[in-house]
Amino acid sequence: MAKKIIPVISIVIITAFGLFFLSDSSLNKDVLKSTFEIDATYYDEGYVQISYLDKTAKTNHVVLEILGMDESFQKTLSGSNFVETVPFPITPKYGWQVHPVTFLIDHEDLGKVSLKTEIHPHGKPAPPIVYGNP
Repeated sequence: MAKKIIPVISIVIITAFGLFFLSDSSLNKDVLKSTFEIDATYYDEGYVQISYLDKTAKTNHVVLEILGMDESFQKTLSGSNFVETVPFPITPKYGWQVHPVTFLIDHEDLGKVSLKTEIHPHGKPAPPIVYGNP
């Protein structure tokens, strides 16, 4: 009888740990969603405007990067609110998905946080944001 109880207890413990970690990560995502606002909008005039807002005003600095460019764009910015304009004279042949915009954030309360989005044309809906820890 003891041999039958051990697997059942093991399954219950593993399930409990799994639920704990899943609920913790969804709570973390909700906190990140309510704390940060980011956007990357392409304008036909040949530039991308990237905006960042930390509603708690506790950002130490942000490393902003646009991936997939011929000449890499990376800039470290301080403060909890900024708008950065980046020249982008040619629209990508294979779509904006090949140029994700990443934010590596050093936050007083949340520690290191990473956010990723895609550039979208002005007037089109913004793509979803990917939240994570580096």
